[in-house]
Amino acid sequence: MDARLMDSLNEERDAMRSLFALIQQEQTFLLEADINGLNAITDEKAGTVARVAKLANTRQHALTAAGYPQSEAGMQAWVASQTTGSAADAWAELLALTQSAKEMNRVNGLLINTHLTRNQLALNVLHGADQRSGFYGPDGQSKISVASRNLVIG
Repeated sequence: MDARLMDSLNEERDAMRSLFALIQQEQTFLLEADINGLNAITDEKAGTVARVAKLANTRQHALTAAGYPQSEAGMQAWVASQTTGSAADAWAELLALTQSAKEMNRVNGLLINTHLTRNQLALNVLHGADQRSGFYGPDGQSKISVASRNLVIG
């Protein structure tokens, strides 16, 4: 059972490495406003997230099969029971990668919101939502009214 759990832990760590790299790449594309790049990695990122979740579930089942509770305390107890440091190293790296990926993903969310806000402001201007300084309404007609006089010729 310990070998199965160790294999599962290593697979999950490797998948998290891949996810972290994709999140880093996503951040680069966001900073460069590279929509094509973002579109290219979206499916890969979603698939990697699903793979990490599946591997975490597999690891938790292997932990239960090894006689430990499905919790961080259970994982810590299993790691402490191992005679080599490789389990502790893999677990520590997985935790660090998970925390780093979570933080970078939070920053990416802020970058996305910044882009969305800027785009919404631009759309508002184009659609005439900013009526304070425009000369034309949303229909393209002038907003300046011209008074007319009737002339009598006579």
